[in-house]
Amino acid sequence: MTVKTAKTAGFCFGVERAVNTVYEALDKGGDIYTYGPIIHNETVISELAEKGVKVIKSPEELKDLDQGTVIIRSHGVTKEIYDILKEKGLDHIDATCPFVLKIHKLVREAAEAGDHIVIAGDAEHPEVEGILSFAGTSVTVLKNEEEALKFNPPAGKKLFLVAQTTFNGNIFNKIVEIFDERSYSYNTVYTICNATSLRQQETAELAEEVDTMIVIGGAYSSNTRKLCDIAKKRCAQTIFVQTLDDLVSRKNAFCNPASCVGITAGASTPKNIIEEVQNYVRRFWTDAG
Repeated sequence: MTVKTAKTAGFCFGVERAVNTVYEALDKGGDIYTYGPIIHNETVISELAEKGVKVIKSPEELKDLDQGTVIIRSHGVTKEIYDILKEKGLDHIDATCPFVLKIHKLVREAAEAGDHIVIAGDAEHPEVEGILSFAGTSVTVLKNEEEALKFNPPAGKKLFLVAQTTFNGNIFNKIVEIFDERSYSYNTVYTICNATSLRQQETAELAEEVDTMIVIGGAYSSNTRKLCDIAKKRCAQTIFVQTLDDLVSRKNAFCNPASCVGITAGASTPKNIIEEVQNYVRRFWTDAG
């Protein structure tokens, strides 16, 4: 039995940078807070909580804070949060992924130029919520091809199209095709990060080669859910797990024998969890055989 693991599985640059930022702050001492979960991985958040890191969940909680260091999550925050931090004079470290910060700058400049901002993404995701706050009042969020087909651009405005960094690249390309077919006046910047694109491409290729596909990641991880969707379209026996314990409890989901198993993981998945799953899969199928 063969186990194949995607080369890019696990922490991306932005996630690793954010997590390291928290540990460096812990080493310096004092009360450490993150605005929202630093990344979308429950295991990592639990480990940080055990070390005393507290999560601020709302602007109201932030307004009540008078001391300590606040670390801005990798997904970024809204302009309102930056304003509160500045107004209260709180010590803070911005661990927002640089690729997300780039989108903030792009949409702010486009909005100031009078463009209508179009964001390909999930309106309820923290990253998109942050982007929206810099996009002004003339803005639309499109989460799929169907919404793009129903979109009616405001008259007299040029469109400026960007994407959530973890958006599905194929869907973004379809949105671009729709804009082109309808001859919309628009500019676009491809803001899906390279790590996301590589993971999606590798997952698609791997899922077509294997009998079973395992996707590892946090329950709230947007990029992991997209990897799972991509895998399911190409491998009927695809399972999504968060940890090794999750996999062990669901091993009966593997109803068919597998001679080749593929493993991929979202950008917020620690290396040790990936290795634990790899080792277990090798033992499980060997013993089952």
